[in-house]
Amino acid sequence: MAEKRVINRHLKRMNVLFGTDKPVFHGFTVDISDTGIFLKSIKVCPPGSVITVEIHMSDGGVVEFQGRIMWAKAVPSSMINIIKKAGMGVKIINFLKGENEYQELVKAFHH
Repeated sequence: MAEKRVINRHLKRMNVLFGTDKPVFHGFTVDISDTGIFLKSIKVCPPGSVITVEIHMSDGGVVEFQGRIMWAKAVPSSMINIIKKAGMGVKIINFLKGENEYQELVKAFHH
């Protein structure tokens, strides 16, 4: 029987820096959930990779976590705004900074 994932994803665009060694590549969130984010970027990392992600919050705060790439779709830079699922699905493994702020942000969508 096929796996049925019930994940409450919420559309939220926030600036992101990410990278395998340190966060140096630019992108932004398309949606967020309790367990991960959809990160839209021209630069993608191979599925299975672990990256560090910095989300820059609107109040100036920074959320930082390690995440595993679950899927990735690379597209030419000229197509990044045309193709909807260009980027990576990132599953949160471990928060390094700002876990409470992230959880509060996600929880705000449940009301």
